Amino acid sequence: MRAILVANPKGGCGKTTLATNLAGYLASQNHRVVMWDLDQQKSSLNWLALRSSELPTITRLGLERGEASQSIMEKNDWLVLDSPAGIHGKNLSHALKLAHKILVPIQPSVFDMVTTRDFIDRLMEEKTIQRHKAFIGIVGMRVDPRTRAASTLERFLSQYNLPILAYLRDTMVYVNSAFNGKSIFDLPFHQAERDLMQWQPLTKWLKA
Repeated sequence: MRAILVANPKGGCGKTTLATNLAGYLASQNHRVVMWDLDQQKSSLNWLALRSSELPTITRLGLERGEASQSIMEKNDWLVLDSPAGIHGKNLSHALKLAHKILVPIQPSVFDMVTTRDFIDRLMEEKTIQRHKAFIGIVGMRVDPRTRAASTLERFLSQYNLPILAYLRDTMVYVNSAFNGKSIFDLPFHQAERDLMQWQPLTKWLKA
């Protein structure tokens, strides 16, 4: 089983939106997917509770099942970890040991960039990353790539030589689908066409 960690200590940067839609994408591709919600608020698990049994299955793994048994690992293809704000220390190290890929969502604000800079510096110190056992990708959240804000974000991230995999726009499509336990990949194509296009570079990176 391959594991994807969605992480950024900054609250409100879009981690759960990214993680739930990531799980929805993988499930839509007929993969067996487990979502592990590491946050005490359990937003991802609340989303799963709203999810219809008619939609592609995503298995839940909450804090109460933190042992993540070997049988679960063997029976599934992907593990998506939705991390809490402020993750650090041993909790971060443990999550990184599980991860094959790491997605860092970031919004183009001075507060997000300062917090993310410290977090990326911390990631670069991890042995699993230094040995190329985990790969990092950046996702711009709630941003139009044609704006000055996107250019500012690109300049900020250029110092790290990390790929900006996608810019996901600020739209109610994500909000409305979440109310029904859906991802944008569960919607009719005409309702999410623009957003699905924005995800293509990200999904290609996942498959690499």
